[in-house]
Amino acid sequence: MQVIKTPLEGVLVIEPKVFKDSRGFFVETYNEERYMQAGITARFVQDNMSASTYGVVRGLHFQRPPYTQAKLVSCIEGEVLDVAVDLRKDSPTYGQWYSVVLSAENHRQFFIPRGFAHGFSVLSPTAIFAYKCDNLYHPEADGGLMLNDPILNINWRVPKDQMILSDKDKNHPFLKDLDNPF
Repeated sequence: MQVIKTPLEGVLVIEPKVFKDSRGFFVETYNEERYMQAGITARFVQDNMSASTYGVVRGLHFQRPPYTQAKLVSCIEGEVLDVAVDLRKDSPTYGQWYSVVLSAENHRQFFIPRGFAHGFSVLSPTAIFAYKCDNLYHPEADGGLMLNDPILNINWRVPKDQMILSDKDKNHPFLKDLDNPF
């Protein structure tokens, strides 16, 4: 597997080795020993999956301490734009974001450490998104950041009039108003 560092410390793009032949393909999606050698020391305790249609934007979500989460995410059907925003107050990249296209075709994974908000937009007609978390979800620790924050200026690659958002995601604070726990 190839591990690509990003400008945000700890955020990694993983390109697993894909074995293809006339039957299809095989890919190892997680191997604790290999991922630890690559610097991903998170011990995953919860797996989640979502299905969405074109234009759905989920995020930007995070869990507040002491329930922060690192995530290893992938798109197993379709294509998404995945985004991580650095919320670590003492980080030189605080408030900066990085995005990567994840798809069933490229098999890429995105590792997002604790202290980041995370979200994705669906670029294909449908998408199935999977992620591993290193801490259990706690609803009382749920937090979010407004996905159309002008300071962040994230291009979600979906026209605004075609975005499909949950009511919760329409009401998160902007970065400047965030009571930042990190």
